[in-house]
Amino acid sequence: MKAAVIGAAGYAGGELLRLLLEHPMVEDLQCISQSQEGLPLRSVHDDMYMYADKIFAGALSPCDIVFLCGDHGQTQKLIEAHEVYSKTSRVIDLSHDFRDGKEGFVYGLSEVNGEEISGSTRIANPGCFATSIQLALAPLASQGLLQKTIHITALTGSTGAGQKLQKTSHFSQRNQNLSAYKVFDHQHLAEIERTLGRLQGQTASPLPMPELLFVPMRGPFTRGILTSLYTGCMASEDELLALYQSYYRLAPFVHVSAEEINLKSVVNTNHVRLSVQKHKGLVHIVSCLDNLLKGASGQAVQNMNLMMNWPADTGLHLKPVAY
Repeated sequence: MKAAVIGAAGYAGGELLRLLLEHPMVEDLQCISQSQEGLPLRSVHDDMYMYADKIFAGALSPCDIVFLCGDHGQTQKLIEAHEVYSKTSRVIDLSHDFRDGKEGFVYGLSEVNGEEISGSTRIANPGCFATSIQLALAPLASQGLLQKTIHITALTGSTGAGQKLQKTSHFSQRNQNLSAYKVFDHQHLAEIERTLGRLQGQTASPLPMPELLFVPMRGPFTRGILTSLYTGCMASEDELLALYQSYYRLAPFVHVSAEEINLKSVVNTNHVRLSVQKHKGLVHIVSCLDNLLKGASGQAVQNMNLMMNWPADTGLHLKPVAY
């Protein structure tokens, strides 16, 4: 494959470069950034010093697949500026611009829409919060078990805000601090409700989607999302564990248990850990993932693998930081 990353100077773009430069099926990689044109990758991504010959390009050349890592709301401009559709047949967009299915884009939640992804040439990668929440709730929705209000609190690292400097990403503001934002009104709610509503609607006796009460929070760390969800549910803990393990039995990156889990065990990987526990009439689910990998670039590579009918974990054998 000959691949290209447009917007390669940002956090998500940089993660894609790291993955694709080591992907066994990618033989050539274009690193596109108009603001960094002509500069070596290490001028922006200091850890890429070993790729001394790789230079940022300003324009796209024909290739097999393009990853779009531009700002939200700017993807169509990138497509037009680089004449993307005339230079490639496969596109994966990491912004939220096509997550509603516009222009034939398939929603790229790998574990839920795998069959649709494998036959598609245009993929809209899910949001990071959306991935964490949807994977935590998809098994319940698939059985019509989302019947009560769902309470969600999720903490994200500072890299989720992107590389552009802003008040809430300053070290002095973020370090040793917590804050809530976009309470009950986060932009990822729309895609979450679409996916879960579709799953719930496919059951024998479909019920309308209950209310999602989502409180996003900024955490005092750089990478990862830890999500805590609870809702009313009459199924037993054993029944719920069996449901989740069956639903994700063919998903190499999703790991289900009733054990307590922690965020660092998934940071720097494309894995998701789900803890499912029952407390009286409530099911409590904790979901942990890396916002830049499974929540963005890792899932984009996983989608490429599915698109090409390669094993889903090709090029994604990554070690967690652990300590």
